[in-house]
Amino acid sequence: MMAVLDVDQIREDFPILSTKINGKPLVFLDSASTSQKPRQVIDAVKDYYETYNSNIHRGLYQISMKSTDAYVNSKELAAKFINAESYRNIIYCRNTTDAINIAALSYAEPKIKSGDHILITDMEHHSNIVPWLMLAKRKKAFLDHTALVEKSFVDMDDFKKKLEKKPKVVAFTHASNVLGTINDVKLMTKLAHDAGATVLVDAAQTVPHMKVDVKDIGCDFMAFSSHKMLGPSGIGVLYGKEDILEETTPAIVGSDMIRSVTFESAEWNELPWKFESGTPNIEGAIGFGAAISYLNKIGIEKVRSHEVEMLKYALKRFEEVKVMKLYGPGIKSVDRRGGVISFNISGAHPHDVSTIFDTEGIAIRAGHHCAMPLVVGVLDEAAVSRISFYLYNKQDEIDKAIDAIDKVRRVLKLDKR
Repeated sequence: MMAVLDVDQIREDFPILSTKINGKPLVFLDSASTSQKPRQVIDAVKDYYETYNSNIHRGLYQISMKSTDAYVNSKELAAKFINAESYRNIIYCRNTTDAINIAALSYAEPKIKSGDHILITDMEHHSNIVPWLMLAKRKKAFLDHTALVEKSFVDMDDFKKKLEKKPKVVAFTHASNVLGTINDVKLMTKLAHDAGATVLVDAAQTVPHMKVDVKDIGCDFMAFSSHKMLGPSGIGVLYGKEDILEETTPAIVGSDMIRSVTFESAEWNELPWKFESGTPNIEGAIGFGAAISYLNKIGIEKVRSHEVEMLKYALKRFEEVKVMKLYGPGIKSVDRRGGVISFNISGAHPHDVSTIFDTEGIAIRAGHHCAMPLVVGVLDEAAVSRISFYLYNKQDEIDKAIDAIDKVRRVLKLDKR
């Protein structure tokens, strides 16, 4: 079968992939945590600092205007990438966590009253739990959570039942960073809207990997991060429908997000600047724009197709390892799974597994992955190991992971598979 992507050529764009760990080539299998950066992104940030570093909006000199244009262009690229109406829908913030907090504090805080309900699912990242938990506590509201079936999928019957409580806000992940499960967020959004709720989608694990269309999904808010999609860290996106953003009072204020101010009152700036207080991460936005351009050139559909092929190969190889316990949808449901595989090896702690993998130059994740209610509460595990792919990973890196599992068994003197 012909490869979807020329991965060898793509890898040439990523300087870090020539790094050696313990004398062995780096095998980076932790892209669900953060992605590596292509030279095009690195060069864009470097060029900004070397040739037109300046603040945006305020300056009437050439390099300031160039900086402002590059910043706005980045927003336009982000808007088109998720099919938003315009850059006015794109609020830049620090990351997905920050985006969700902005939605909770600015939009939901004034609307949630004592006795109201907020609904999430059992597979949420802490970033889509704690802001709602704290809001519920402040307002004496209720935070409900939808159960899972087969420890992999949202229980839609339970979801519908919880919607009968008429939650004011419903927030759910597009794809689990532990299970890899891709949720039917379009259906979930419709059901939540029918129940009268405002919907936020955590798309940190999907926007970098597949085509995401906010108009098709219909959500009111969406959050995602640059650093998971080849861009710099410290910059993320809160997408919001324009009418909702217009009616929302920002919770974090000051500097350029104000149109006019006196000692008695303040008038907010127009969208999207209304929600961006202080000097933003300008270099991050410029690097983010370069990352989006890079993904556009490759084609996000090809990225998804490549990851599906990687998933099929990895799941097939891993299912042959009898001492491994896999979590999330199986190979028959690969269309409902992102490029994430969490696992445990019988008799081995995930931290030991990760450490032994590192001796082979393989970077994987181990822990509860900022999803303790899922890992500890649902999966009944203290921790799990996790590998995750992106467009620069190859099938032979999965083979190296299999060899590393054999080394785990030898070093820890586990029974042979």
